Amino acid sequence: MILDKFKKEFIKAVKYALPFLLMGVFLVLAFYKIDLSKAFGYIQKISWFWLIIYSLVFVFSHYIRAVRWKLMIKSIKSDTSLLTIFSSVIIGYGVNCVVPRLGEVYKGLFLGKWEGLSRTSMFGSIIVERVIDIFFFSLAAVISVYIYSGDLFKELTWLPLSITIAFITVFVIIFILYLIVIKKNFINNRFFNYLGKYSPKTSNFIKENFDSLIEGFSSIKTKKDFLMVVFYSALIIVVYVINTYTGFFLFNVPNEHFSFAMAWVLMTIGSIGVLIPTPGGTGSYHILTILVLSTLYNFNNEFSAAYAILTHFISYVLFIGMTLFLIILVNRINQKKGTPREDFFSVFKSRMN
Repeated sequence: MILDKFKKEFIKAVKYALPFLLMGVFLVLAFYKIDLSKAFGYIQKISWFWLIIYSLVFVFSHYIRAVRWKLMIKSIKSDTSLLTIFSSVIIGYGVNCVVPRLGEVYKGLFLGKWEGLSRTSMFGSIIVERVIDIFFFSLAAVISVYIYSGDLFKELTWLPLSITIAFITVFVIIFILYLIVIKKNFINNRFFNYLGKYSPKTSNFIKENFDSLIEGFSSIKTKKDFLMVVFYSALIIVVYVINTYTGFFLFNVPNEHFSFAMAWVLMTIGSIGVLIPTPGGTGSYHILTILVLSTLYNFNNEFSAAYAILTHFISYVLFIGMTLFLIILVNRINQKKGTPREDFFSVFKSRMN
């Protein structure tokens, strides 16, 4: 009994510690044999004008995400506040900077509580959103292969497998979601009726959440909405690339070697690092960014490290700072309307339906 309890606690500890262990390993690998004093020398000479431009483009890219999410949940609630949706998007990223993947939970919780929506349906829409993101980032990676001047698959031998796995994952998830949606009545009539014979309360609870989840899965109702979601998804990729491109101008170095194609490749490869479950992509983003700039484009290691450190630091500061500010702002606006304030604890209090 004691051994089983110790085993469970050990597994739990490893589960929580693993992202931070990965972060440490990636950081060591990323900055191994790099002269950090020279890297910070580049950072000390940054352009404050381009820092403002970079930050504005960065925030705008996530504003587009909020616009897309508002469109995706229009069939659930048409008058959702774009401010609360944008705030929820930022909160998700802000929390991910501390605890990987927990941000997706908080993103749905805050929007659900602030807008009086089923949080389960919000999670359903978030799953669809992530599937769309994986597809478009994978497509962007394929485009990188064609716009890169050399053989990208030869330079990054792991890239073909990564793209293949991503596309397979997307189509498998889409197929599963499709089956769940079209078989909704079958599941309701068979599974829940059977479960209701033994535990009506449990059956009703699961069915209620299942219906809300289905509502989130199938929130994009019309062809026009679908095409607009595709448009905004493509726009997100383009603005991300613009943001990456403006990052080059942060540094006081000759810019004749910078190009939009370079930014496209850097963004798509660097985004793979963000998918690895480390806090805010720390370490994984750095190692891939340094790899792309130093290996594919022959920048020196110190400049490559400086770019990775500075752009990642800016995102951290913006995400965490905006998370705290927007929670306060939305709560104050809602309190004037008589709506209770929400924080990182209160969003969990009521039943998740």
